[in-house]
Amino acid sequence: MAKRFFSQASFDFLSRLDANNNRDWFNRHKQEYEDAVRTPALDFIAAMADDLAAISPHFLASPRKVGGSLMRVYRDVRFGRDKRPFKTNIGIQFRHFMGKDVHAPGFYVHLEPKECFVGVGIWHPDAPALNNIRAAIVDNPKAWVKVSRERNFARKFELAGDVLTNPPRGYARDHALMDDLKRKDFIAIAALNEKRVATAGFKTDVLKSFETAVPYMEFLCESLELPF
Repeated sequence: MAKRFFSQASFDFLSRLDANNNRDWFNRHKQEYEDAVRTPALDFIAAMADDLAAISPHFLASPRKVGGSLMRVYRDVRFGRDKRPFKTNIGIQFRHFMGKDVHAPGFYVHLEPKECFVGVGIWHPDAPALNNIRAAIVDNPKAWVKVSRERNFARKFELAGDVLTNPPRGYARDHALMDDLKRKDFIAIAALNEKRVATAGFKTDVLKSFETAVPYMEFLCESLELPF
Protein backbone atom coordinates (compact mmCIF):
# COMPACT_ATOMS: atom_id res chain seq x y z
CA MET A 1 0.00 0.00 0.00
CA ALA A 2 1.31 3.43 -0.95
CA LYS A 3 2.47 5.57 1.95
CA ARG A 4 1.88 9.25 2.59
CA PHE A 5 4.99 11.10 3.73
CA PHE A 6 4.21 14.81 3.93
CA SER A 7 1.11 16.55 5.21
CA GLN A 8 -0.45 19.98 5.44
CA ALA A 9 1.47 20.33 8.71
CA SER A 10 4.70 20.28 6.68
CA PHE A 11 3.62 23.32 4.67
CA ASP A 12 2.10 25.05 7.70
CA PHE A 13 5.43 24.83 9.52
CA LEU A 14 7.33 26.23 6.53
CA SER A 15 4.87 29.15 6.29
CA ARG A 16 5.27 29.92 9.98
CA LEU A 17 9.04 29.69 9.69
CA ASP A 18 8.91 32.19 6.82
CA ALA A 19 7.01 34.60 9.07
CA ASN A 20 9.32 33.97 12.06
CA ASN A 21 12.71 33.42 10.48
CA ASN A 22 14.92 33.73 13.55
CA ARG A 23 16.83 31.34 15.76
CA ASP A 24 14.77 31.90 18.91
CA TRP A 25 11.52 30.94 17.20
CA PHE A 26 13.08 27.96 15.43
CA ASN A 27 14.62 26.62 18.63
CA ARG A 28 11.27 26.85 20.41
CA HIS A 29 9.59 24.93 17.58
CA LYS A 30 12.39 22.52 16.71
CA GLN A 31 10.34 19.44 17.61
CA GLU A 32 7.67 20.56 15.16
CA TYR A 33 10.38 20.81 12.49
CA GLU A 34 11.48 17.27 13.32
CA ASP A 35 7.94 15.89 13.25
CA ALA A 36 6.49 17.78 10.28
CA VAL A 37 9.53 18.30 8.06
CA ARG A 38 12.72 16.39 8.71
CA THR A 39 11.32 12.97 9.68
CA PRO A 40 8.86 12.82 6.75
CA ALA A 41 11.62 13.95 4.37
CA LEU A 42 14.05 11.29 5.61
CA ASP A 43 11.34 8.63 5.38
CA PHE A 44 10.62 9.71 1.80
CA ILE A 45 14.30 9.56 0.88
CA ALA A 46 14.65 6.06 2.33
CA ALA A 47 11.55 4.90 0.46
CA MET A 48 12.94 6.26 -2.82
CA ALA A 49 16.17 4.23 -2.69
CA ASP A 50 15.10 1.05 -4.51
CA ASP A 51 13.00 2.85 -7.12
CA LEU A 52 15.75 5.36 -7.82
CA ALA A 53 18.26 2.53 -8.20
CA ALA A 54 15.96 1.01 -10.82
CA ILE A 55 16.17 4.27 -12.80
CA SER A 56 19.93 4.50 -12.30
CA PRO A 57 22.16 2.82 -9.72
CA HIS A 58 24.50 5.81 -9.72
CA PHE A 59 22.34 8.33 -7.87
CA LEU A 60 22.24 8.33 -4.09
CA ALA A 61 19.19 8.29 -1.85
CA SER A 62 20.79 8.82 1.55
CA PRO A 63 18.45 9.30 4.55
CA ARG A 64 21.19 10.49 6.89
CA LYS A 65 20.23 13.46 9.04
CA VAL A 66 23.47 15.25 8.16
CA GLY A 67 25.34 14.94 4.87
CA GLY A 68 22.66 12.94 3.09
CA SER A 69 20.10 13.75 0.42
CA LEU A 70 18.16 16.19 2.61
CA MET A 71 19.61 19.65 2.29
CA ARG A 72 20.37 21.66 5.43
CA VAL A 73 17.69 23.95 6.83
CA TYR A 74 20.39 26.44 7.82
CA ARG A 75 21.25 29.05 5.21
CA ASP A 76 24.81 30.13 4.45
CA VAL A 77 24.57 33.85 5.25
CA ARG A 78 28.27 34.66 5.10
CA PHE A 79 28.36 36.31 1.68
CA GLY A 80 24.81 37.43 0.87
CA ARG A 81 22.75 40.41 1.92
CA ASP A 82 19.88 38.19 3.04
CA LYS A 83 20.78 37.29 6.63
CA ARG A 84 17.71 35.19 7.42
CA PRO A 85 19.13 32.07 9.07
CA PHE A 86 16.75 29.40 7.78
CA LYS A 87 15.55 28.05 4.46
CA THR A 88 11.78 27.98 4.15
CA ASN A 89 11.61 25.01 1.81
CA ILE A 90 12.39 21.32 1.85
CA GLY A 91 15.20 20.56 -0.59
CA ILE A 92 16.12 16.97 -1.46
CA GLN A 93 18.90 16.15 -3.91
CA PHE A 94 19.58 12.66 -5.17
CA ARG A 95 23.01 13.42 -6.57
CA HIS A 96 25.41 11.34 -8.65
CA PHE A 97 27.65 9.22 -6.48
CA MET A 98 30.76 10.75 -8.07
CA GLY A 99 29.65 14.26 -7.17
CA LYS A 100 30.74 16.00 -4.00
CA ASP A 101 28.10 18.71 -3.58
CA VAL A 102 24.94 20.32 -4.97
CA HIS A 103 26.78 21.13 -8.21
CA ALA A 104 26.82 17.45 -9.21
CA PRO A 105 24.29 16.02 -11.67
CA GLY A 106 21.20 14.99 -9.78
CA PHE A 107 17.48 14.58 -9.36
CA TYR A 108 15.91 17.15 -7.06
CA VAL A 109 12.66 17.69 -5.12
CA HIS A 110 11.68 21.15 -3.89
CA LEU A 111 8.74 21.61 -1.51
CA GLU A 112 7.67 25.08 -0.46
CA PRO A 113 4.27 26.70 0.06
CA LYS A 114 3.02 27.70 -3.40
CA GLU A 115 6.20 26.43 -5.10
CA CYS A 116 6.67 22.68 -5.42
CA PHE A 117 8.66 21.16 -8.25
CA VAL A 118 10.95 18.38 -9.42
CA GLY A 119 14.31 19.34 -10.88
CA VAL A 120 16.82 17.38 -12.93
CA GLY A 121 20.23 18.19 -14.34
CA ILE A 122 23.25 20.09 -13.06
CA TRP A 123 23.11 23.46 -11.29
CA HIS A 124 26.02 25.91 -11.45
CA PRO A 125 28.53 23.43 -12.92
CA ASP A 126 32.17 24.44 -12.68
CA ALA A 127 33.97 25.73 -15.77
CA PRO A 128 35.37 22.37 -16.97
CA ALA A 129 31.98 20.66 -16.63
CA LEU A 130 30.19 23.55 -18.36
CA ASN A 131 32.67 23.44 -21.23
CA ASN A 132 32.18 19.69 -21.61
CA ILE A 133 28.41 20.03 -21.80
CA ARG A 134 28.64 22.80 -24.39
CA ALA A 135 31.11 20.74 -26.41
CA ALA A 136 28.74 17.78 -26.31
CA ILE A 137 25.91 19.95 -27.63
CA VAL A 138 28.08 21.17 -30.51
CA ASP A 139 29.38 17.68 -31.28
CA ASN A 140 25.97 16.00 -31.02
CA PRO A 141 23.36 18.64 -31.81
CA LYS A 142 20.72 16.15 -32.93
CA ALA A 143 21.08 14.15 -29.73
CA TRP A 144 20.77 17.31 -27.62
CA VAL A 145 17.70 18.51 -29.47
CA LYS A 146 16.13 15.09 -29.14
CA VAL A 147 16.56 14.84 -25.37
CA SER A 148 15.74 18.47 -24.58
CA ARG A 149 12.77 18.88 -26.95
CA GLU A 150 11.28 15.37 -26.82
CA ARG A 151 7.49 15.65 -26.58
CA ASN A 152 6.89 14.00 -23.20
CA PHE A 153 9.89 15.73 -21.63
CA ALA A 154 8.96 19.16 -23.01
CA ARG A 155 5.35 18.72 -21.94
CA LYS A 156 6.38 18.13 -18.33
CA PHE A 157 9.70 20.00 -17.94
CA GLU A 158 10.91 23.51 -18.66
CA LEU A 159 14.61 24.29 -19.07
CA ALA A 160 15.59 26.81 -16.41
CA GLY A 161 18.52 28.48 -14.67
CA ASP A 162 20.97 31.28 -15.37
CA VAL A 163 22.08 32.23 -18.86
CA LEU A 164 24.83 34.41 -20.29
CA THR A 165 23.94 37.76 -21.83
CA ASN A 166 26.46 37.25 -24.62
CA PRO A 167 27.61 34.11 -26.45
CA PRO A 168 30.33 32.13 -24.66
CA ARG A 169 33.84 32.55 -26.02
CA GLY A 170 34.87 30.25 -28.82
CA TYR A 171 31.40 29.70 -30.29
CA ALA A 172 29.93 31.24 -33.41
CA ARG A 173 27.40 33.91 -32.51
CA ASP A 174 24.99 32.53 -35.10
CA HIS A 175 25.16 28.92 -33.92
CA ALA A 176 21.71 27.32 -34.27
CA LEU A 177 21.75 26.24 -30.61
CA MET A 178 23.18 29.45 -29.17
CA ASP A 179 20.29 29.80 -26.70
CA ASP A 180 21.37 26.48 -25.20
CA LEU A 181 25.09 27.23 -25.36
CA LYS A 182 24.51 30.42 -23.37
CA ARG A 183 23.16 28.41 -20.45
CA LYS A 184 25.13 28.52 -17.20
CA ASP A 185 22.85 25.91 -15.64
CA PHE A 186 21.60 22.76 -17.31
CA ILE A 187 18.54 22.11 -15.21
CA ALA A 188 14.93 21.37 -16.06
CA ILE A 189 11.96 21.89 -13.76
CA ALA A 190 8.56 20.21 -13.61
CA ALA A 191 5.84 21.65 -11.38
CA LEU A 192 4.29 19.53 -8.66
CA ASN A 193 0.75 19.90 -7.38
CA GLU A 194 1.04 21.03 -3.76
CA LYS A 195 -2.11 19.15 -2.74
CA ARG A 196 -0.71 15.94 -4.25
CA VAL A 197 2.42 16.25 -2.12
CA ALA A 198 0.33 15.46 0.96
CA THR A 199 -1.14 12.29 -0.58
CA ALA A 200 0.02 8.70 -1.02
CA GLY A 201 0.46 9.36 -4.74
CA PHE A 202 3.31 11.84 -4.29
CA LYS A 203 6.14 9.34 -4.55
CA THR A 204 4.70 7.94 -7.78
CA ASP A 205 4.41 11.45 -9.24
CA VAL A 206 8.07 12.13 -8.48
CA LEU A 207 9.26 8.83 -9.95
CA LYS A 208 7.28 9.35 -13.15
CA SER A 209 8.91 12.75 -13.59
CA PHE A 210 12.36 11.28 -12.97
CA GLU A 211 11.71 8.52 -15.51
CA THR A 212 10.63 11.06 -18.12
CA ALA A 213 13.94 12.88 -17.65
CA VAL A 214 16.19 9.82 -18.11
CA PRO A 215 17.36 10.66 -21.68
CA TYR A 216 18.17 14.23 -20.62
CA MET A 217 20.16 13.00 -17.64
CA GLU A 218 21.92 10.37 -19.76
CA PHE A 219 23.11 13.08 -22.17
CA LEU A 220 24.50 15.22 -19.36
CA CYS A 221 26.23 12.31 -17.66
CA GLU A 222 27.76 11.13 -20.92
CA SER A 223 29.05 14.64 -21.65
CA LEU A 224 30.78 14.61 -18.25
CA GLU A 225 32.07 11.05 -18.73
CA LEU A 226 29.99 9.83 -15.80
CA PRO A 227 28.13 6.51 -15.78
CA PHE A 228 24.36 6.59 -15.89
